[in-house]
Amino acid sequence: MSLTLTGITLTYPDGDSRLTALDNLSLDVPGGSLTAVVGPSGSGKSSLLAVAATLITPDAGTVTVDGTDTTGMSRGELTALRRHRIGIVFQQPNLLPSLTAAEQLQVMARIDGRRPSAARARALELLDAVGLAGQARRHPHQLSGGQRQRVNIARALMNDPTVLLVDEPTSALDHERGAAVIDLITRLTRQRGTATVLVTHDRAHLAAADRIAEVHDGRLALAVAPAGGS
Repeated sequence: MSLTLTGITLTYPDGDSRLTALDNLSLDVPGGSLTAVVGPSGSGKSSLLAVAATLITPDAGTVTVDGTDTTGMSRGELTALRRHRIGIVFQQPNLLPSLTAAEQLQVMARIDGRRPSAARARALELLDAVGLAGQARRHPHQLSGGQRQRVNIARALMNDPTVLLVDEPTSALDHERGAAVIDLITRLTRQRGTATVLVTHDRAHLAAADRIAEVHDGRLALAVAPAGGS
């Protein structure tokens, strides 16, 4: 299990010229490790995550997911890759208000063609893993912000991905709930062996990371995590 970005360059139209969002950026994230991505607003963090998720095709460079080079894949092939190998935790949970916590997860498995009984068993297993075993029948409005984000994380793990991409998961949470979510992501990364990339604005969370990727003007510099990372 791993995620490798090699020589990634990404530009966007900017009037008569092009704006460089990512500039020959390379990053290797082994399975079972967490890399935190930090940097000022507009530095390229979101672009890095979008490229890693195969949601945006870079101008140059390669994205390799668990040994598979995604270069030249069709839209359908990339969709299948994301469904089976990439879990994405968005900044806002965006849970469906009419569905219970368990049903939010079951939808993901049914899209993948799993039997309803198998999907429910998997959903309950993951809710237990994120500490929500007793909340399976609750709807989003009955859950706290931290609990909704835990459902969001469990949903991203529903199809047992090898790569986990997490975008600012604590931005709407207070410090205590945010720290609990980061602890959960770290624990699940170790237990499930995912190659995890965490974009965060809160440097208090960096002690949980194995490495820190500082992004400035589309370029990346790696640093060892402070004491507290593994």
